[in-house]
Amino acid sequence: MPEEAASTGGLNGETAPPLRLGVRRLSKRYGNVQALDSIDFELRPGEVMALLGENGAGKSTLVKIVSGLVQADSGTIEIDGKPASLYPSARSQAAGVAVVHQEYSSVPTLSVAENLVLGQKGIPPIWLPRELNARARRLLAGVGLDYLDPRTPVERLSVAEMQLLEVARLLVRDARILIFDEPTAALADREIERVLAVIKRLSAEGRSVIYVTHRLPEVFRLAHRVTVFRNGQSLPPRSADELDVDAVIAMMLGRELGTMFPARGSLADEPLLRVDGLLAEGLEEPVSLRVHPGEIVGLTGQLGSGASAVVQSLAGMLPPLAGRVELKGVELSLRSRVATLKSGVAYCTADRKKDGIFAGRPIRENLSSPWVRAVSSAGWISGRRERIRSREIAAEFAIDVKRLGAAVGALSGGNQQKVAVGKWLGTAPGVILLEEPTRGVDIGARAEIYQRLRDLCSAGVGIVVASSDTSEILGLSDTIATFYRGRMIRILPHDEWTEDALVREVMHQEDEAPAEAGEAAS
Repeated sequence: MPEEAASTGGLNGETAPPLRLGVRRLSKRYGNVQALDSIDFELRPGEVMALLGENGAGKSTLVKIVSGLVQADSGTIEIDGKPASLYPSARSQAAGVAVVHQEYSSVPTLSVAENLVLGQKGIPPIWLPRELNARARRLLAGVGLDYLDPRTPVERLSVAEMQLLEVARLLVRDARILIFDEPTAALADREIERVLAVIKRLSAEGRSVIYVTHRLPEVFRLAHRVTVFRNGQSLPPRSADELDVDAVIAMMLGRELGTMFPARGSLADEPLLRVDGLLAEGLEEPVSLRVHPGEIVGLTGQLGSGASAVVQSLAGMLPPLAGRVELKGVELSLRSRVATLKSGVAYCTADRKKDGIFAGRPIRENLSSPWVRAVSSAGWISGRRERIRSREIAAEFAIDVKRLGAAVGALSGGNQQKVAVGKWLGTAPGVILLEEPTRGVDIGARAEIYQRLRDLCSAGVGIVVASSDTSEILGLSDTIATFYRGRMIRILPHDEWTEDALVREVMHQEDEAPAEAGEAAS
């Protein structure tokens, strides 16, 4: 439990403080789906409550109801002991509720200062730039962005800076109930530390925080209590001190998960993929590595370290400036994505919503999108052949074959990711490249994806994974390469790493090569 617990007015004492937020027997149905089934939820002043559960368990529905985006079918809500109506969102904001979403809501072409006043009441229609910037500096200092020029366009910010800007926008309203929905999903370790530090400070000031995440280690560093949702129902809240990762997983799944990471297999002697002297935008020094049949090579580092640049260049997304790459002894052309795909290189992007899936199209069409020509003739798609192969892939990735006609966007994040990865099976790839393969994916779906990747390794496929999640890299990979500021620092077998050593490897270089404040934050 965080040290701030002692200063939050009764969180550790015998007498519990009055509830800041009380939700009783709340229900919500969408058609035939019971999203929430008579759930209870409570939040104390100064408390960080972790809200956990698999995708589709009901967390997002509760967040939408408390933030005023959705109206509950039944149940009651109280704030500070008084009945509250939080729909529509204007009422929720007036009651002191604010949300930091996983997807950023800032306007990229406007300045940081301009984004901080967007949508705020009581702001004079015309502010002198000096006044606007001075106000922005005070808010930015509160979230550790004091070095940032308020005149900077948001589109120039790093991912971490945009996330902290979202927090600063939340503080403009002086909210008392703060909801953080997967705030660190797109961040690496160093950026995560900054976000967690801000949340701890807000809690110590007496604000109440609902923290939604799939990253369980963060829960035990940050939360006072934990509430788990399962199948639209809520379990009684538990003190974080009483739990560990295994206990939380069992609560979320209703069963023991077993081993998260599947057993590793044996590796062939002859490399499948040879990378020699690869240099591309985002890399300061050439990179060389080998990928054997059945091997998972993990690339890890902070955002902008160069790990993603390697994967994107091998995929044909970033044309190389130098180097030679061979697959099965044949030189690859990395000049275009089409060329690498034809050569047997599959690529799963880090941002599935942006360019990994077609959210409005059926699951079947998403699964067949990379290999639709294989089931086409003279411009006509054979629906029967497409359905047969799509069902096979869906079954292999534990995707409900009865829902192949449903839109992918209607699926949980975990199932969307299964589609984003699984669709490449139809191309019979020799190598699969993945960026952040389980970002925003719940525990159960993570284990299923990991197992499927190992199954592909057993069939002789080589896999390269770029991930900022060091525990994922350590548990999944056969070989691990660390990156820092565009350079590959070290590449070693997995059993020569510990998680502590791996985290230090991707972060301690910062101490040896100090950077300017703005650069370090990015």
